[in-house]
Amino acid sequence: MATMQTPVETLPDIFYEDPEPVEDGMQQAIPLSDIITLLHKHYADRSDVYVGGGGFLMYDQKDANKRIAPDCYIAFDVDEEHIRKEMANFWVWRIGKLPDFVMEMASKSTAANDLGHKRDLYAELEIPEYWRLDHTGGELYGQPLIGERLVDGAYEPYELHAAPDGSVTSYSPALDLIFSWNEDVGFDLLDPLTLLSINQIVPERAARLVAEASLDAEREARLAAEDRVDTAEARADSAEARADTEQEARLAAEARARELEEENERLRRQR
Repeated sequence: MATMQTPVETLPDIFYEDPEPVEDGMQQAIPLSDIITLLHKHYADRSDVYVGGGGFLMYDQKDANKRIAPDCYIAFDVDEEHIRKEMANFWVWRIGKLPDFVMEMASKSTAANDLGHKRDLYAELEIPEYWRLDHTGGELYGQPLIGERLVDGAYEPYELHAAPDGSVTSYSPALDLIFSWNEDVGFDLLDPLTLLSINQIVPERAARLVAEASLDAEREARLAAEDRVDTAEARADSAEARADTEQEARLAAEARARELEEENERLRRQR
C-alpha cells in the first residue's frame, strides 16, 4: 500500500461498527501516557511531525470499518496543526501518507493481537518501524521493548542491548532516539548523542534557545548601534568635506581678489 489510488467518492467520518472495548486498558494507560508525553516534548517545536495517541488509523477509503488503533503513531512531513484540529482520526488518503512509526503498549488482552494480526497488518501497510513496549518487563512480549524495521515486506528486529543492571536499550533510526527500560524507572527516551533523557534535554534545549535569542537580540542591537555610529561618522565626514570645499573656494576667491588689486595698481602706475 505504498501507492494508494484515490476513488472519486469519499467516506464520512463515521464508523459502521462499534469497536470492542479493551478490557484491561488501564494497565497500560500510565506507561503509555508517559512515553507519548516524552514524544510530544521531543517534537514540540516541529510543525511537520504529528504524534498520535488514540483514535484510529483509517487506511481503506472504500470501507470505514477497515481501521486499526495503534497505541501511538508518528508521521513526518505532514501538517501537524491541520491533523490535530481538523481530523478525529488519521485518514490516510486525506493526509496523503501512512505513519512512519507505530508503537503498541502491552496488555494481557491485546498482546497476542499486537504480536499477530497488528504486526501483519502494519507490514502489509508498509509502515517502516513497529515498536512494542512491555511494562511488565517482558512477561507479555518476551522482552521489555522490541523495535522492528520493515525489510522486503517483513519486520526484522533491531539489536537490543542489555546492561548488567537488567536495563535494556534499543535505537530507533526513524526517530533518532534510544528507547530505554529498567525496572526502577520504566520506559524512557534518550538522546543518542548525550544519552540524556528527553526530560533533561528539552529544558536544556529551551534554555539554549532563549540564550540564543538573547544573543541574537544583543547582536542586532550592536549592529544597529554600529550603523548609527557609521552614519554619524559619514555625516561628519560629509560636513567636513563641505567645509573644506567652502574654505578652498573662499581662499581661491581671496587670491583672485588680490590679483585684481595688484593688476589695478600696476595699471595706475603706468598712467
